Amino acid sequence: MPADISAHLTHVVPEINFTRIANSVTFQTIGHLGADVFLTSKDPVEDSPAWMNSTFNKPNEIGYTVAPVTIIAVEKSGGIVDAFYFYFYSFDEGNNGPGHPPGSHIGDWEHSMVRFVDGAPSVLYISAHASGEAIQYNITTLTRGRATTFIAGGSHANYATPGDHLHGTNNTLDDRTDSGALWDVTLNFRGYWFDNATQAFSIAGGRNVGALEESFDDEGTGWLDFQGMWGDEQYPVGEHGQFCDSPEACLFASGPTGPIAKNLGRTLPCQNEAGCTVLTKLVPGVS
Repeated sequence: MPADISAHLTHVVPEINFTRIANSVTFQTIGHLGADVFLTSKDPVEDSPAWMNSTFNKPNEIGYTVAPVTIIAVEKSGGIVDAFYFYFYSFDEGNNGPGHPPGSHIGDWEHSMVRFVDGAPSVLYISAHASGEAIQYNITTLTRGRATTFIAGGSHANYATPGDHLHGTNNTLDDRTDSGALWDVTLNFRGYWFDNATQAFSIAGGRNVGALEESFDDEGTGWLDFQGMWGDEQYPVGEHGQFCDSPEACLFASGPTGPIAKNLGRTLPCQNEAGCTVLTKLVPGVS
C-alpha cells in the first residue's frame, strides 16, 4: 500500500557501498546526499516489518489515505503544463516467473502525468517499471471526471485497464490489476512547481483542497533534489536470502531513484522520449 515519505525516512539510513555515512536522514539533510547514496533499511528485509508493507495506509471508502501523493507541475512552452503524480511505496514485491526471481526492492516510485494544453487535458502518461505508455486523454477511463489508472499488485506498475499485463518485454511475467480500492490522489498530497530552466522546486498552493501546506515549512523542497536511491543496494548473494539466476535477475534488486530522475522537463509525453507514441486505442488486459 502507499507509504508516507516522512515515515519512510525514519526507517532508513544513508549508505555508500554498504557503509553507513550518517545515523539518520531527514527532509533537511537528504538533498545534500550524493547520487551514490542508498537509503538503507534499518530492519532486515526478510522480517517484513509493518512499515514496509504499509497495509494500514489502504485508502478508505472515499479514496483517502494518510500517505500523500507527490504532485509536481511543470510549465512549458506552447501552453503546456505537465502535472506529475508520484506514488511512493516503501516496498516493491516483484513478480515471480519461470526461472526468474522476483527482483523485489525496498522503496518504489511510480508516476502518472497529465499533459494539459491551454488548460485542457490532452495526454495521460503512466509508468510501468522502467518504461510506460502515453495515451490520448479522451479515451482513458474516467472516475469522478478524472483519468483512472490501475496499479498492479506488488509491483505497482500502472496500466490504463484492469486485467493481466505483460511485465515489460518479459513474456513470462504478468502484472495483475483490478478495480480494487480507489485511491483519490487529490484528497491528500504534497504539491510543488518545478522550473525546468533553473532545475528548482518551489511549494505550490492547495491549502484546504488536499495539500499538506502546514508541513511544508518544516519539510521544504530540498528532499526533491536527492538523486540517490530510495532503498537498499542490491544485496550480495547469500545476504538476506539473496540469490540470482543472472546479474539482472535476483531475489532482491536495488532501490529506485526519485522524481528528479524521471525526466520532468520532457518535451514528448513519455519518460523515455525515443520512439514515444501516443496511443489512440486502449489495449485491455487479460482477465
